[in-house]
Amino acid sequence: MQRVTHHRPDLREKLFFCISGFIISVPLTLFIGTFTDQLCAVMPIFYATLCTTAIFTPFIEEFAKVYPLFYRHGETEKSIFTLGFLVGLGFGISEFFVYILVLGAPVSIRLPMIFFHAASTSIAAYGIATKRPARFYLTAVVLHFSNNFSAFFGTFWFIGGVAAVAIAYFLSWRFYRKTSERFVD
Repeated sequence: MQRVTHHRPDLREKLFFCISGFIISVPLTLFIGTFTDQLCAVMPIFYATLCTTAIFTPFIEEFAKVYPLFYRHGETEKSIFTLGFLVGLGFGISEFFVYILVLGAPVSIRLPMIFFHAASTSIAAYGIATKRPARFYLTAVVLHFSNNFSAFFGTFWFIGGVAAVAIAYFLSWRFYRKTSERFVD
């Protein structure tokens, strides 16, 4: 009889997953984004920006953020959820610095987005942990789309974007409470 071993990530591995948010997910996002930018380039600038920012970006970023989790096995639901949160946190921190330092965005607007990325990635990670990746990935994409679409229209973000961020935070918290220390095969 073969003994099945299970794995729980230690602090060093958790740090690796946080860092992988910018060393894996950001380059993957940029790479895939170059192709989608070309698809939208034939449109007038308003529609091209809307196409890349609101439509393609949520699909690409949510995939790129959970990508490191597909190679995990022998983890608990809670550890997969936590690793997803950490990848999203790393991604959100890197995006925060780009928006603040390069694009000059206000800190107060970008700060909640660090945790939005962590929350949306943990939602998709919950889907991986519970063997329903498509459903929860699409939930994260819809929330990301709602946020990006709202931000595209300036002040409108305070309605749609704040709601998307709040829902992502709530769902992340709710799904965290539903995870268990049960091992995922």
